[in-house]
Amino acid sequence: MIRSLWTAASGMQAQTINIDVVANNLANVNTTGFKKSRADFQDLLYATLREPGSASSSDTQVPTGIQIGQGTRPVATQKIFSQGDYKYTQNELDMAIEGDGFFKIMQPNGEEAYTRAGSFKIDSDGRIVTSDGYAMEPEISIPIDTVAVSIGTDGTVSVQQAGNAESSEIGRVDLASFANPAGLKSIGRNLYLTTSASGDSITGTPGEDGLGTISQGYLEMSNVSVVDEMVNMITAQRAYEINSKAIQTADEMLQMANNLKR
Repeated sequence: MIRSLWTAASGMQAQTINIDVVANNLANVNTTGFKKSRADFQDLLYATLREPGSASSSDTQVPTGIQIGQGTRPVATQKIFSQGDYKYTQNELDMAIEGDGFFKIMQPNGEEAYTRAGSFKIDSDGRIVTSDGYAMEPEISIPIDTVAVSIGTDGTVSVQQAGNAESSEIGRVDLASFANPAGLKSIGRNLYLTTSASGDSITGTPGEDGLGTISQGYLEMSNVSVVDEMVNMITAQRAYEINSKAIQTADEMLQMANNLKR
């Protein structure tokens, strides 16, 4: 009965983390480019009271044995990089990636980061930057007399300047891909960093080598499904509740044992 107390307690702790993951998903249901997470669990070590396959006589063996589980633990929170819905914004600096890939961003400390959020702006120097002012990599500057910006599906950026009927190409948006995107490290601000698990980034032209294409005037919204997360939340709540009931039952059994001699 003492074992069951700790086993059920591990289940309650695991469901607490599960609810934390669900809550973060729901909190970011309207976050541009957000990718939902999923909590993964695994069972703990087993107390083997009788080894499976051990001999029960000279001619027979135990078919299953006796093993008592010790509970569960969280082992991963995995990012799910499925495509989010698209939102038409008519903003010429908004970009959505149709398919695989990440925009490359240069942080103030000189370290590259990656994002799926394509809500870009122009800073005082004319550079295309994120909402935090982090410049896109490679850096692209929009001339001050620009009247229209055009971004092709292959990432080519062209501008039409005042007094000039012809458009001129000023740069290209590159995309990065990873062997294991789920291994990227989330640091907030819609940004990811490379890790040894994700592998190094592979930079290429949109639409080539398996990379997605770019859609100007669109944003990729969060891939969180409110209905799915509500179901996950109910499941986690009931699992937490039933584990608490197991602790209560074990406690009542211990109380009965303590009250045998009266």
